[in-house]
This record gives sequence, structure tokens and C-alpha cells, in this order.
Amino acid sequence: MSFPSRRGAIVTNTTVGSLYAERVAQAFANKGFTLSVIVIPDGEEYKTLSTVEYIYHELLRLNLDRKSFLLALGGGVITDITGFVASTFLRGIDYYQIPTSLLAQVDSSIGGKTGVNLEEGKNLVGTFYQPKGVWIDLSFLSTLPEREYREGLSEVLKAAFLEGGDFLALVEREKEVIMARDSLILEETVVRAVDFKRKIVEEDEREHGRRSILNYGHTIGHALEKALGYGVLRHGEAVALGMIGEAFLARTMGIETKRVLETQKAILDSFGLPTSLSLFCDHSTFCSALLKDKKKEAGKVRFVLLKDFGQPCVGIEVEEEKITEVISFLQGGKQ
Repeated sequence: MSFPSRRGAIVTNTTVGSLYAERVAQAFANKGFTLSVIVIPDGEEYKTLSTVEYIYHELLRLNLDRKSFLLALGGGVITDITGFVASTFLRGIDYYQIPTSLLAQVDSSIGGKTGVNLEEGKNLVGTFYQPKGVWIDLSFLSTLPEREYREGLSEVLKAAFLEGGDFLALVEREKEVIMARDSLILEETVVRAVDFKRKIVEEDEREHGRRSILNYGHTIGHALEKALGYGVLRHGEAVALGMIGEAFLARTMGIETKRVLETQKAILDSFGLPTSLSLFCDHSTFCSALLKDKKKEAGKVRFVLLKDFGQPCVGIEVEEEKITEVISFLQGGKQ
């Protein structure tokens, strides 16, 4: 893999940086590179324009130029924010992804979406900007806390639900060894998830068509993250709840043809992911967050819903009254 220069910076957070930044910097130093390290706080609540500005100032302080490059070392927040910085600093410099969480390895490091959150909602400012390379090392996953590992499985399961067939059968059959982080099965699972997303992105990089199916679970999930306060739910947990909520919508609208909701709930439960909301979520706050979703068109929120596993339907408009029912369902479980 080629690099534009021998000078760059690692962008990481306090948690990952303390574990891996020195090791990565030294590995590059052994090859003749000089990498500085920029550390930001750990957490979704720091995925903001103020953090981006801080990184800009650090890059200028380090005298990096248009041929310098960035390494994103961390989970989804780091991959998103580093990509956004790279796409805008000096009108664009190269960057590379070293995702250290399962969620980042199977989702946020793949596809070139970058972004930061605003007070009004998640990922409302961003760019499409492809990394020059992505290194996926499963050994990073050995140090992940259990909750963080499980949230990454939500994105794996999302891909399996969308693809159906052999992929869905794989995760159902190998649940216990996946949960135990068995290296061989985990490698096969990650490869399947990455390959699924890669094919879709290659077909529709800018999300004008088929790529929108990857938003399954995210429309409701993002609104929950915003309504509850960033950091209350982890992203993957919100996506799991979002998939349940959107399966409920598919049933109430007569789109679902089989027992997708029950099967999906059973699989998510078996992987230790939330399928009901124990926290109070104000309906009006949730709907307000949903109506600011970046995917809305002509003032209407559009959903990805499953007719069956492997059969997503895109661009489905849902009336606000039905959306409000989702929160009641997630909090009470009534079908």
C-alpha cells in the first residue's frame, strides 16, 4: 500500500490510544514514517464540530501539509470523525482506517461515509470520502468490553437480515462461538459482513439507490440516540432497537410476509442485544429527532423495511401516528 509522504498523524481516543497508539506509531517508525498522535475524548458525545476544529488546529500545529496523511485508530466515532477531517483539511488529504471495534470493522470503516453530529441530530454534517486503505485486525477485539463487542454484532446481524440465506444461517448456527470470539468463525463472519457492504457500496457509492438498504434500523436508532442523549445507548444497541421498531412498522403496515419480527427479536435476544426499551423516551422528543433525519425527502421520513429476510423495501413513507406507536411498542412490547 502506498502513502503520499512519510509524515502523518494518528487520530485516536483516550481509551484506544492508551492501548495501541504507541505500538502503531512504532510500527510505522520502523518503516521510516514519522507519526504524531492526536487524542480526543472517548464517546459519541464528542463527535462534534468543536472536536473537528480541535483536530484541525493540532494538524496545523504539527505543520502537516497536503501530502500528509491521517490514520484513524479506534471505533466508529474515530473512523467517522477522522474521515471528515481528512476530507476537509486543506481541501482533502489521504487517510487510512485501522478500526479497533467490531462495529467499526464491519460497518463504519467501510464505504467512505464520514460525519459528525449536531445538536439537532446524528451525522447531519458529513461527506463521502473513501479511505485509501483499511486494515482489519481481529486481535483488537480481544480487549473490547463485552457491551462494546455485542453492539458490533448488531451491525453484523443487520447485514445478515438484509442478505438472508447462508449468511443468516451462519450467524444463527454459530451464535455461541461468535459470542465466544472464536477467531476462525469470527473471521468468516467479519469477512461476510464486510463483503456484503463492499458489494453494495461499489454498486451505489453515493446512496442514490441500493445503498440505502444499509440504513435498516438506523432511522429509528438514530432518533433514539438523540432523544435519549448521546452515550445513553451505544450505537449498536440503538440499531438493534431500531430494527425491532422497523420490523413492527413492517407488520402493522402489512409489508412483512412472514414472522420476521419474532425471528429477528429471538436472534437479537440470543446475542444479548436489546429488543425493548427500559428507559423513558418522550414521544414528542423522539418524533422531533426523527423528523430531522438526514434521509428525509420533501419533509417525509422514509424507512427501509423488510418484507422478508433478504427482501428489503426502501423509501417507505410512514405516517407520524404509526411512528409514535413504535415507542409504545418498544416500551410495552405490545404487538
